[in-house]
Amino acid sequence: MSPEPLSPETRSLLAEISTATLTSQLMARGLRNTFMQKVYRLTTGGPSMVGEAFTLRYIPAREDIDVSAVFEDRNHPQRKAVETIPSGHVLVIDCRQDIRAAGAGSILVTRTMMKGAAGVVTDGGLRDSPTIEALDYPVYCGGRSAPTNLTRHHAVDINVPIGCGDVPVYPGDIIVGDREGVVVIPRHLADEVAKQGKEQTLMEDFVTERVLAGQSTFGLYPPNAETLAQFEAWKKQR
Repeated sequence: MSPEPLSPETRSLLAEISTATLTSQLMARGLRNTFMQKVYRLTTGGPSMVGEAFTLRYIPAREDIDVSAVFEDRNHPQRKAVETIPSGHVLVIDCRQDIRAAGAGSILVTRTMMKGAAGVVTDGGLRDSPTIEALDYPVYCGGRSAPTNLTRHHAVDINVPIGCGDVPVYPGDIIVGDREGVVVIPRHLADEVAKQGKEQTLMEDFVTERVLAGQSTFGLYPPNAETLAQFEAWKKQR
């Protein structure tokens, strides 16, 4: 059974919460390995990224199989993933953290954008990176890499459990990306993490305001009873 679609309310909340706050919320629930390692924002434009994971898995390439003619097959997993990704989803590509070749290039990334995808993430390289970089669209990768995927990667299947940036990603997991990086939220936790993450964000805004006013962090961060009472009054004034 497919997980329930992400609600507009939860999607909107997650777009306003930093990945730092989200990792704290997930750690409080016992999940420590949720932030993708060595995966960085490539594009400077575009909003924060929020969407359900739609996955593509690569294994190491083999020279007698991975030839240019494979792209003529409409069921080739890379091309099929790009053409079938649902609107609002994030294409998450498992390249085994190998950036010596590209998991995709500007044409395929642009195609996902035109289909209404929420973004693209890979722990491998991306080619045509200067063109991708100019898109008003969330794109993350492990590095810039000119060689085609065929030199290092063999596309195996789509929408299966994968690893990306050393984090497990299951189809339908919620992928959130900001300027710091990408976090993976299990679908069943997304709604509560969004609500409590919003509250944590407000608290941290309040704390930052007090620090800028010259207040010590002792009793403020983490907050004592007096600080919590001041925070509640501050929220009402807002």
